[in-house]
Amino acid sequence: MKAISSDITDQAAPGATDASVQTLNLEFTRNMGQISRQSVVFFAGTLFTMGAGYLAKIYVARVLGAEQLGVYALGMTLASLVQLFGVVGLQSTAARYVSVYSATGKYDDLRGLLTRSVGIIVILNLLFCGGLQLGGRWISQHLYHAPLLARYIPFFVVLAFLGSLSVFYCQVLGGFKDVSRRTIITNFVGSALVIVLTVGLLAAGTGMPGYLIAQIINSVVVVALLVRLAVKLTPKESRFSWRPLPRIDPEIKAFTVAAFGMSILDFLVSQADKILLGFFLNAALVGVYVVASTLSALVPIILQSVNQIFSPVIAHLHAKGRRDVLEQLFQTLTKWVLGLTLPLASVVIIFALPLMRIFGPGFESGWKVLVIGTVGQVVNCGVGSVGYILLMSGNQRRLIRVQFAMAAISILVNVALIPWLGIVGAALAAGTVTVAGNLWNLYHVHQALQIFPYNRSYYGLIAPAALAALAALGLRWLANSVAYPWLVIMAALIVSYLIFATLAIAWALDPYDRMIARSAWLYFRTSLDKWSVKA
Repeated sequence: MKAISSDITDQAAPGATDASVQTLNLEFTRNMGQISRQSVVFFAGTLFTMGAGYLAKIYVARVLGAEQLGVYALGMTLASLVQLFGVVGLQSTAARYVSVYSATGKYDDLRGLLTRSVGIIVILNLLFCGGLQLGGRWISQHLYHAPLLARYIPFFVVLAFLGSLSVFYCQVLGGFKDVSRRTIITNFVGSALVIVLTVGLLAAGTGMPGYLIAQIINSVVVVALLVRLAVKLTPKESRFSWRPLPRIDPEIKAFTVAAFGMSILDFLVSQADKILLGFFLNAALVGVYVVASTLSALVPIILQSVNQIFSPVIAHLHAKGRRDVLEQLFQTLTKWVLGLTLPLASVVIIFALPLMRIFGPGFESGWKVLVIGTVGQVVNCGVGSVGYILLMSGNQRRLIRVQFAMAAISILVNVALIPWLGIVGAALAAGTVTVAGNLWNLYHVHQALQIFPYNRSYYGLIAPAALAALAALGLRWLANSVAYPWLVIMAALIVSYLIFATLAIAWALDPYDRMIARSAWLYFRTSLDKWSVKA
């Protein structure tokens, strides 16, 4: 440990004292331990959801077909729109200020935040869900040119309401830094339940209504469990009571307005492609595009796992003025998020066509969309949690400027490319926005906070990632000659990660990485000893 500490001291800023370096190490280890432990749980839950959900999506795609999947995707754009205006940015406010108020002991302010937020969300959702019920038929026929969607509008109304509550309470639990139990609810319980219900109802011949009913039942169960856990974690002083609520801090109002603005822009960026595909093309092509883009959205699984617990840590460290700890966490997390994403991304790109064939012959044309989307997600992982750092450090105005520009670019590029290139044009537009937006956010993080995620230790990732990709490429020819190509894809994924992990441990560990590895080993041994004693 002394050798590691010496290496870290050598890496510290010039003029740093031994005491300041030791404090940095302690803060780094404590926060990294919390992030890694809870991120592993979230990652495991997401991995379970991805594996089981992937199989379920294949079944759903083969039963419903591309057209009905497209109708479902178009309906979810309407539900997402209602959810956007039904939450009005309060989910981001909860993620930040639940953490801040809990850390500073402002329990009455926390009570005011939670009570007002829930009341506003319920009232707004009732209003906007009513609007969707009244106007959904017109939108289905005249905007999306999909009359079939009209009969399912009531289902999407219910999903929109439940989705708003789920999004808010997920962020409340994130603010309380309890991502582990939230993951158990949303990923393990929720995913397992919806898969069982979906397969059972579709096998019974219920079609699209059965698929939607399965999701509604799942949402009811998940929301109930999230609310129960949130109430349990909320300090008694912060729970609902009839006492007068404290005045709202003007800072919260400004933050919520900014967060709502960013949510609108994010909606335009994330949903513009599907909306415009529905307008210019047809539901079947929307279905193909959604399957491919959903697969590429699974590539940043590790970044998403880290972000869930890193975001409140950012707010906490920024409030304490610990920019040095924040920068070191930013560097270490970004390095390993990128490194651990590269083998997965390589396999997805190399096996893009066989992956899309698994969903059925009507989905093959989406392989180019999958490749383009995966490249964009690699850049997303390569810059780390830049958006969350800007948001949680009070630099939301910079983030809004980026998202505003990206929303405009997304709409313009989609309108220009979709009539010409179809779903490939939509994928190019989405990839352009992902790459440009993330690089711009990275620039703002450096300008605003003077922190940067990159250092020389990144060079150690090049050879492991390249050799892992070559191993996957060597297995690619088998996918066309075996009866079950998914076995080859799984083998390629396993081999790629084994090669990457072995070589990265040998070549890519810096002093902070070795500190984490030693702490993780000690934690594992202690847990194993405790388990042995109990046994």
